[in-house]
Amino acid sequence: MPDTLRKPTLDKDLDKLTTIEQATERVSRGIMAPGLSLIFVLICALVAALLMTGQPGAVVIVAAAVVGAYMALNIGANDVANNVGPAVGARAMTLGTALIVAAVCESAGALIAGSDVIGTISKGIISPDAVSNPSVFISAMLAALVASAMWIHLATWLKAPVSTTHSIVGGVMGSGIAAAGLNAVNWTTMGSIAASWVISPVLGGIFAAIFLAFIKTAIIYRDDKIAAARVWVPVLVALMSGIFAAYLSVKGLKGIVKITLPMALIIGLVAGGIFWLLARPLIAKQSRGLENRNQSLRYLFSLPLIISAGLLSFAHGANDVANAVGPLAAIVHTAEAGEVAAKVSIPLWVMAVGALGISLGLLLFGPRLIKLVGNEITKLNPMRAYCVALSAALTVIVASGLGLPVSSTHIAIGAVFGVGFFREWYTSRSQRRADYVARRAADQSQPKAKKTSSEDQKHRFLVRRAHFLTIVAAWLITVPAAAILSGILFAIFRIFIR
Repeated sequence: MPDTLRKPTLDKDLDKLTTIEQATERVSRGIMAPGLSLIFVLICALVAALLMTGQPGAVVIVAAAVVGAYMALNIGANDVANNVGPAVGARAMTLGTALIVAAVCESAGALIAGSDVIGTISKGIISPDAVSNPSVFISAMLAALVASAMWIHLATWLKAPVSTTHSIVGGVMGSGIAAAGLNAVNWTTMGSIAASWVISPVLGGIFAAIFLAFIKTAIIYRDDKIAAARVWVPVLVALMSGIFAAYLSVKGLKGIVKITLPMALIIGLVAGGIFWLLARPLIAKQSRGLENRNQSLRYLFSLPLIISAGLLSFAHGANDVANAVGPLAAIVHTAEAGEVAAKVSIPLWVMAVGALGISLGLLLFGPRLIKLVGNEITKLNPMRAYCVALSAALTVIVASGLGLPVSSTHIAIGAVFGVGFFREWYTSRSQRRADYVARRAADQSQPKAKKTSSEDQKHRFLVRRAHFLTIVAAWLITVPAAAILSGILFAIFRIFIR
């Protein structure tokens, strides 16, 4: 029979089977992350049920464990992206490597240096006397936890990195008002938190722009980039080391030992000197044989950037795990003791829920915001990403000295925007850059620079305005949105919790 008369039925069936397999694989990818999250939440509920069997308030504690696990997953999905996103966007490490490094460092920071004692009325927002009734207090904390988790979940879906600290603050404020009225709120504390919405991202952006301006002036637009890098990269590594040593002393190790700010600065100076001595021969060795171009500089900045991302994740785990498990620990203590305490200890199993939940949330849902922070706001390379990491640590140190409550999310995102907006200004206004480009174009031995008219340079946007407006809007409504939702949930929970 001629081939033209044959029906390729087998080929058609095989094509259909292949299409079905591909469709099934895509669907399974979509449900795998929620499925694993559900399994984690159920395991947390089971552990809480086994540990609390026969204890007073066991049902409430199990419900709180479920909500705490959900909150931790959302913190991992949203907040941790700020620590590793710039390094991924700069291609200093792959997304998979970033997820592993961040997950390990977040868990280590939470379990090793996480705060073992916290205030039950988050950050002194609500007067303890206003919610002294145990059932009212449990309802308020549970409502705050659910509301903040739901808001962070929505923000992650909208691709808006928000402050988990501000979310839980808004949740506590809303349930506190619903429980005891406006007079229950410490408005002085709320005022300082509101001020940090503006101060922390602006400080982060300014510091990042200053660091980037220095790197451009001292290294990038020098005729001999490699020689300049041999001098200044060890200094920048020392500065990073000193700042992180002070940062971890003040914030990351507060659960182990109490260190004052002057002591932390001394530790930072010593650490900076040591790492400067170590970095000089290392950078000299790495720079041998490198070509006199920006790609070589990116290589020299990559390793310090990876280390800074890990340290930021460690410090974040040490500090922000309390956002997930603080209210949960307060509920556990109140349900067991039958009274509201000013401060409570966090049980190990509660801390494990927070640490593992943050890491799992990062692994399952973190890539969405990591890509946003690293690639979609502005273009980052290792030098620019290094400025973001350095700025984040320095801003926290300065804010701690000023006594300002700040958000690591706001600082990191502010630093990314600061780098992008500075590049826009520098591209159109810098005479040093213009002279450098002209010299390079005139040098026949170098690749000719891309010709761009001055008018084009002035209208060249290097920051995506849509993301800027979305993120700022999300920041502004985080506290009121979490507060309103928490107040509504509190009224519902009071029907069931008596």
